[in-house]
This record gives sequence, C-alpha cells and structure tokens, in this order.
Amino acid sequence: MALTCGVVVANNYYLQPIETAIAQSFRVSNGAVGVAAMLTQFGYAVGLLLLVPLGDIINRRKLIIRMCLLSGITLLGAYFAPTLALFSLASFLIGLVSIVPQIIIPYGAVLAGPAKRGRVMGTLLGGLLVGILLSRTISGIVASIWPWRTIYLIAVVVILALAGVLALTLPDPGRPPHHALNYWQTLATIPGLIRQHRVLQEAAVNGFFMFGTFSIFWSTLIFYIASPVYRWGTREAGLLAIFGLFGALAAPLIGRLADRFSDRHLVLIGLLLETLAFLLLMAGGQFVVLLVLSIILLDVGNQFGQVSNQTRVQNLGEHISNRTNTVFMFSYFLGGSLGSLLGTTMWQQAGWLGVTAAGLVFQLLAYIAHLLIFRPKKAL
Repeated sequence: MALTCGVVVANNYYLQPIETAIAQSFRVSNGAVGVAAMLTQFGYAVGLLLLVPLGDIINRRKLIIRMCLLSGITLLGAYFAPTLALFSLASFLIGLVSIVPQIIIPYGAVLAGPAKRGRVMGTLLGGLLVGILLSRTISGIVASIWPWRTIYLIAVVVILALAGVLALTLPDPGRPPHHALNYWQTLATIPGLIRQHRVLQEAAVNGFFMFGTFSIFWSTLIFYIASPVYRWGTREAGLLAIFGLFGALAAPLIGRLADRFSDRHLVLIGLLLETLAFLLLMAGGQFVVLLVLSIILLDVGNQFGQVSNQTRVQNLGEHISNRTNTVFMFSYFLGGSLGSLLGTTMWQQAGWLGVTAAGLVFQLLAYIAHLLIFRPKKAL
C-alpha cells in the first residue's frame, strides 16, 4: 500500500523540477508554466472532493485499479500535448485521478485499528512522501539527459505495471459495510460532517496553510537555483529533493508519536520547523548548507503536520473515514495549489524575498488558527 501511494502521487510532482525546460519548449514565461503546476494541485483537490468519497460506498480494490488505469491515459495526454494549454489541461486531469493514496489511507486505517493507527498512517504517508520526493529527483535527472517529455512516458509504463500488480495482489475488501447512501447522498453529508467535528475543521485549516507553505517553496525552487544565485538546472533541482527524504524517514516515527502524545502538540512542532526553514531561506538561501538544512526542516515539519492531522481525522470513525479524509485532503491540496500559484507569482513580482515572505505569512495564519481560533476550550 505504501509503494502504491508513492508511485501514484509521484505523477503530480514530475512537473516541478522541469518547469524551466517546459517554459523553453513552449516558448512561454516561467509564470505560465507555474499555472500548470497549480492546476495539477487543484485537480488533485477536486478529485479528493468528488472521487475519494466513492471509497465509502463501492469496492475500494476496483476503484484503486481503475484510477491507476485512468492515470496512465492522462500521463499520455501530457506526453503528447502540443501546446501549453493542452499540457495544462492534462496536468489538471493527472491531479484529478491521482487520488489513489487517499483511498488507500482510510483503508489502511480501518485495517490497523485505533491502537496502531498512527503507526500505519506514518508508514503509508512515508511511502507517499518518498514518491513525492523521488519523483522530483528522477524527473530532474531524466530531463537533464533526455527531452523533458520522456518522464511522462516512463510514468505511463510504471503506472500500468502497478495496475497489473495490484490486480494480482491487492486484497479484495468487498463492498463497504455502510452503503445505504448513493453517491450524491454521500457527498451531501460532507458539510454536516464539517459542522459536527471541530477537530476536522482544525485539521483542514492548519493543513491548508502548512502544505501551502510547503508548495510555495517547491514550486519556486527551480527558478531560484536557475537564477544567477546558483545557475543550476533540472539535475540539481532533482538532487536537492533527495534531502527531503529525511521527512519520509521521520514519518513512521511521527506516526508512533501520534499514538502516544497529543496531536495538537505534534502539529505545533511541525509549524515551528516550517517557520525555522523559511527564516533560514530568507536570510541565507544563497548558502548551499542552509538551503539543504531548510529542505530537511521543511519536509520533516510538513510530515509532523500531515501524519498528526490525518491520524486524528481517521479516528473520527471508520464508516466515514473516506469522507473525513476527503475534507482534510481537499483543504490540504487547495492550500497547495494556492501556494504554488502564489509562489510563482511572488517570484515574478518580488524575487526570492517575496517568495519567503509569502511562506512566512502562511505560517503566521497557521499559528493564528492553531493557537487562537481552535484553542481547546477549558472545561467548566
């Protein structure tokens, strides 16, 4: 399951380290390609809202395999796209159908049970993060050797092979036990779940700002290192992503901590790590050592937030696990898409200082939500 999470989510991130190469190929600005990166995240958010709830009412095994096959088609669309407009459309569709991890994660949470749920969340999210990070590394290296489109052809082969493996090996969970509602009725229950669960509201809000901060950095890193500050290219962008594996290595440990300690405290640790990362990027991003340290802090901080938030969201109830996960991850990737768009916009308007300032503003809003708006109410 962790491997599947990593392979599928990687489709969303092949774009980021090769944005400059794509801009040159289509003869457009870096900002225009940044819109395609934003549309991928937005497509993922829409898929979370409209497709993930299906996991509560139909066979999850069949849904997972079908989404993998659809991913192969959308990746082919990106490979053959003759214009930036069609490539952007393909990018949106790639995000839309790459929601397999968010079907697998509630499934894993149900299988794990409450006692080990944090640990299993850590393992699955560790696989997810490895996929995100290695996708950037592989994409950057491939684009430094072959045309940038090659990575999408490789991704087609990988995702179709994965679909074959899943068809042979993935256990069949059968029809979900709570299936009295149809698809539209299931969607209609989501606003009520949001109103009912304050924890879900809190997780969705701080997830929005934490992943938004994360995306501000990763959507603009290639522009920064390609500038006169470093004069690096796609290969170096891919290699820098490797340092984010510290976050993946930390995920299982964070999951164990989530089983033993307050989720709110772990989220706060994540916020502090992300803030420290952006302060270092603002003050010393031109130094390689500080740039690498910031990447490590940012990825580990983001994992603290995601593992802790997703664990407590899954603890709200097994029969609503896909829908609560939908709410959290929709907000999460909506923040990511806004962060990607804001990052590229700030890069064009104010350079690296503007990018890092935008990240710190996101962090400030996350602190306001965590410490003030959703502060636990004292018992009377």
